[in-house]
Amino acid sequence: MRIWAILPAAGIGRRFGSALPKQYLNLCGIPVILYSIHRLLELQEIEKVIVSLHPDDQYWSELNIKIPKVETVLGGDERSDSVANALDSLEGIAENTDWIAVHDAVRPCLSMSDLKKIISELKDEKIGGILASPIVDTLKKTDENMTITKTIDRNQLWSALTPQIFRYDILKKALSVQRERSSVSTDEAGAVEALGYKPRIIPGEPTNIKITEEKDLALAEHIIFSQAEKSC
Repeated sequence: MRIWAILPAAGIGRRFGSALPKQYLNLCGIPVILYSIHRLLELQEIEKVIVSLHPDDQYWSELNIKIPKVETVLGGDERSDSVANALDSLEGIAENTDWIAVHDAVRPCLSMSDLKKIISELKDEKIGGILASPIVDTLKKTDENMTITKTIDRNQLWSALTPQIFRYDILKKALSVQRERSSVSTDEAGAVEALGYKPRIIPGEPTNIKITEEKDLALAEHIIFSQAEKSC
């Protein structure tokens, strides 16, 4: 069972409002992206981690790191472009039935137990699946005046997390078709679903947060310290 990991890291953090892309922000003394990389590499089954960087990225080289099994490629304007470029770099190396694990560079709190669980749960699947956590809040739909128009039943609703894991040939085809149709999915599962496939959901921990705002750094720090205490 061969697994190749992809980290789309070409974002520039417009929503975060920082001059420094959020994947390079300091978290407990270490850049956020390194937490994500090291967690993936803890899984021995992962052959390589491919990081998709923005063409103008000037921060990766400043890290001055040499991590075995880590390579970089140029990213694109959209997340799907960055993932597609990484997949292209595996042409002739990865087999069609190999697994591709796409993980957000800014999800540093992925637990080892969740990573092992999604690999174990999907190993015999033909398509793939994603980590996700159930929606626990009551959901409201509003109109343009911020008036509630509907309360949405949260049963069977999930918040998508990463990694999202699919067979190499299926994900490559899904992103290629998406590009041909000039459509954009916000995650890999959406592109695969557009082909008519039905990926599985593997329940994951809600602590697998994505850093999108400054306040998320403090929460991530708390989670990381908690994970370290448990592992000890």
